[in-house]
Amino acid sequence: MSFTVVVPARAASTRLPGKPLLDIGGLPMVVRTARQAAQSSADRVIIATDHPDILQAAAAHGIEALATRPDHPTGTDRLSEVVQQLGLDDAAVIVNVQGDEPLIEPALIDAVAALLLQHPEAAITTCAAPIRDADILFDPNAVKVVCDSRQRAMYFSRAPIPWARDALKDGQQRLAPGLPALHHIGLYAYRAGFLRTFPELPPGQLEHIESLEQLRALEQGFPIFVHQTQELPARGIDTPEDLARVRALFSNT
Repeated sequence: MSFTVVVPARAASTRLPGKPLLDIGGLPMVVRTARQAAQSSADRVIIATDHPDILQAAAAHGIEALATRPDHPTGTDRLSEVVQQLGLDDAAVIVNVQGDEPLIEPALIDAVAALLLQHPEAAITTCAAPIRDADILFDPNAVKVVCDSRQRAMYFSRAPIPWARDALKDGQQRLAPGLPALHHIGLYAYRAGFLRTFPELPPGQLEHIESLEQLRALEQGFPIFVHQTQELPARGIDTPEDLARVRALFSNT
């Protein structure tokens, strides 16, 4: 299995200024994430960034890095530039690992890459886990996905899908027994050819309504296959509370 992990890292962050370079157990967060990703089967791990301080941090810790433009509207557009810079073959597999995921599971990275390689018709693969908590099902910040019998995504939404009509007819927010609800996990594998195409795709109406970038691919007819894992992985770092939690984990190791 051959694939490349790309770790996009933007310097700007409203809730955690300078987030990629925040210290996690003695290493910058983005370096910690890249080292964790390197424990997967990836042939190569590359940090893609728009900031010289992140390039310098990568070099100081022996991590390959590329300078990318600062004006990319999405992380996927940044990956597209990486593909162009590296001159990758259209069939090459790229796994996108967010730079604020120092606890990412290497086996999950392998799983989304393997799923893409197993399905030549797929443009993208991602992953999801069963929802076992009604609070997650009804939380608009938790993205849900519905799949067909072949593991292809039918739709992603911030709404509680599938909607258990009978179980929820009284208006109570509960988890219906046996509901095949899935919490989407934001880990993606792409074919390089799709990443070359992505910047030319017009943003879709559903993408705009839901504010979910992956819907652009579905609206344009690009299949997304979903690897289902049984447990949600550790959360990434979005808030000061997340940062304190992860720092505590590394201080105890």
